[in-house]
Order: sequence, then C-alpha cells, then structure tokens
Amino acid sequence: MTPRILALLLLFAAPTFVAAADKMNVLYIASDDLCNRLATYGDPIVKSPNIDRLAAKGVRFDRAYCQFPLCNPSRASFLTGLRPDHTTVYNNSKHFREAVPEVQTLPQTFQKAFYHVGRVGKLYHYGVPTQIGTEGFDDRPSWQWTVNPRGRDKTDEAKITTLTPGQYGGTLSWMAAEGTDEEQTDGLIAAEVVGLLEKHLDRTFFIACGFFRPHTPYVAPKKWFELYPLEKCTPVELPSNYRDGLPEGAFGSAKKEQDAMTDRQRREAIQAYYASISFMDAQVGKLLDALDRLKLTDKTIVVFHSDHGYHLSEHGLWQKMSIWENSARVPLIIYDPRAKGNGKPCGRTVELVDLHATLADLCGIEAPKTDGDSLRPLLDDPTAAWSHPAFTQVTRGTAVSTLTPGSPVPPVDKKAKKQTKGYQGRSVRTERYRYIEWDEGRAGLQLYDYETDPQEQKNLANDPAHAAVVKELSALLKTSTN
Repeated sequence: MTPRILALLLLFAAPTFVAAADKMNVLYIASDDLCNRLATYGDPIVKSPNIDRLAAKGVRFDRAYCQFPLCNPSRASFLTGLRPDHTTVYNNSKHFREAVPEVQTLPQTFQKAFYHVGRVGKLYHYGVPTQIGTEGFDDRPSWQWTVNPRGRDKTDEAKITTLTPGQYGGTLSWMAAEGTDEEQTDGLIAAEVVGLLEKHLDRTFFIACGFFRPHTPYVAPKKWFELYPLEKCTPVELPSNYRDGLPEGAFGSAKKEQDAMTDRQRREAIQAYYASISFMDAQVGKLLDALDRLKLTDKTIVVFHSDHGYHLSEHGLWQKMSIWENSARVPLIIYDPRAKGNGKPCGRTVELVDLHATLADLCGIEAPKTDGDSLRPLLDDPTAAWSHPAFTQVTRGTAVSTLTPGSPVPPVDKKAKKQTKGYQGRSVRTERYRYIEWDEGRAGLQLYDYETDPQEQKNLANDPAHAAVVKELSALLKTSTN
C-alpha cells in the first residue's frame, strides 16, 4: 500500500472514528414486578437509596404507565415499541414474532447502528422462578450475546414459604435467605454487567440488565428483611362489601388463596416485597458505582423502569393484571448527561411504548416507526406541553400458543384460536383522570379524578356531573386502537 493510498484511507476513516467516539452508550435496567413504592416516589417506608440517586440526577417520570400489566405482553410492547393490539400478545405464552415476524426491536435498532448489544438476566419474558438460568422466552435476534445467571434463590427454592404448595411465581411466596447478595441471581446479574462494562470501555454499547426482583418469590438475604419490622408493613383494610357495585373485571385478578390470607401473612408478604426492593436497589447501586469508577457516567444514558406495577392489598388485590393505578403505573427514570431537565420530576403522562423512539432519538440513530413518541422534549423541559395520554389494557381468557420458549424466530401461528370467554378492559389515563371500559362498556365503566380521589375510591362514571368527561375520554380511548 502506497503512502498516498494510506493517507486517503485515514482521511476518510477519521470522521467515522470521531462520530463513533461521540456516541452515547446505553445502560438499560429493567426491574420485574416493581410498583412505585420507592422513596423517590414518596414512599415513607421503602429504602431505595440507589434508585433515588439516579432519579436525583436524571428525570423521574411521575405518571409513567405500562401498556399491559403482565410480564410477556408488557415486555413485548416496550422492546418493540408496539402496542399489545399490534403484537397481539395478551398472555405469557405467545411470542410477538408469531404476529410480527419481521419487526425490528429496540436492541436490533442499536445493532444496526453498530453498537455492541447484549443482555444479562430477564428482558423478554421468563417464567419466574421456573426459567431462571435459561434463555426463558427470549428473542434471539435482539442480542449479539446473552448471559443467564442462576443463583442460590433457585437452588434453595424448596425452602420458600408459599400460599400454594409447589408454586412460587404465580402466587405469593417469600423467603429471608441465608448467604450474601452476591449468591443471589440478581447479585450475579449485577456482577456480570459490571464485568461487561469493564470490557466495553473502548466500545459503544447497549447493555440491557434485567433484574428478577421484586417478582415473587420475594427472596432476599435476611439483612434486607431486618429493615422492615412487621408492624410497619401495614396492609390496606377494606369493608367486606368493597367490590359491590363495581365492574367484575376490576377484580378479575383476585385469587382465593390471597383473599383468605391472615393479617400476619399479609404483613410478611409486604415485608418480603420491601426487602426484595431494597436488595434489588443495592444491585442497581453496583452498576451506578461501576459507571462512576470507569468514567463512563458522562457518556452513558441510563434507563430504569419496571415492566408494570403491583398491588400489595390496595383494592383488596395482590400482584398485577388489573388496570387500577397500582398495577398500571410504573417507575421510570431516564438519565441522559446532556439533558437540560436533569434533576427535575416530570408530571406528564408517558408510556413504556415510548422508550424505543426515545432512546433512538437520544442516540441519533435511525429507528423504525413505532406506536410511541420520543420523550426527548420532556428530558430537556419536564414541564413542556405534552398532549399524549397513556393507554393500558388487560385481557383475560385468551387462548395460548404452543410455541416453545427460546425458539430462535418463531413462525406465524395461522391456526391460533380466537379469544375464549373472558373479559377485556381498556383504560386511558390523562394527568387528571383515568377512564376504563370493560368489554367496550357492556360490562361496566369506571372513572376516577386523581385531583380529588388519588386512592380511586369513588367511581364517577355514572355521575351526571361527569357525563361530558366520560364522553370525551371514551372518544379518546378509541384512538388507542387506530
């Protein structure tokens, strides 16, 4: 190669090298079944110092909502940027590529931009705890590499207290574990991510970290349980006729074994959930410390959120699969070192389906058209005008597919059965109201005014004084399926 040719190659290569050096990294952190019971969101009991410090330097979204309060539908939605009616995923058994086989997912968008893209732990759906340590219900085209840790929580599974013998994920279960944080699956996940950060100092990366806690079984080392005395873990007390007059679908997630819990069992479950949050929070702290130590903080966008919210006795319910505020609302924090709104909370209604468009926009890379909108204007000004409501839906009684978890690129299931007997709820959330229709209104309506009723105790749907609000929000709700 002549000196002239070499000089020309270096000349044309230089701009590409500079552009790559200026790219922002992404550390994407997802928690499992985490509601907004965090100190940064005003919870007076839960200790979450590391998530709090991320919120203090980034933008904390106070009205962020999932699109479906169940793991697989929600994760398929926010990792594609498509609403559940577009992925047609309404349960934990159907893979989104059956309906949209060629869709470009969020991590694939970063692969196309020549990022080094991988995940550790749960990003797409995993059966918890049965699939811990496996590929789960992953989407292999989304990642260049994956890591699936399996910790002591899985090994000691038989020691877990459970309301339903032999079951640990779909029912309430908990354990104050022996040993250290580092032995637990989430501890191993944090260690793996830190190791990857150390290896990618000279590469532009999109690293997705999926923690399993606080998903049931609520397992954390004993020291975290000690932070929460049982007398401070107070369940909500409701009158015996609380459900009377409300749509049946509003309580469709109720379970007999949970309704029959003793006061002590309720307190122990809440204590264990809190302990699992604080344990998971400590693992988030290890990642933030690593970014600081490796001098990556100023060139890494950090996202933290949950897949959906969670009930801890509110409305007499536990876990998820409702579209009350506790189940539909999620914690969402975005830290972009360049954002002008850092350190300020945002009260606009936003959705997890917005994340694909947002991260591509922040990193200056091309993304496919999605059902979401970039939140970049709100990161620069959290009080900016924003007219986007949040839509959440829930469906029960949907037929499942027979796709084997871990299949590389599943085929379209042309023989998929239609929805079986069940119910469907759709909700629209504005900054002031939530409006819900069950089976298009045939099975009931709900309307709540959060300015006067933040605990959702008074259904205003049939109040003549709110007829205009119902009409307006019903029309708005129909736009979610367009």
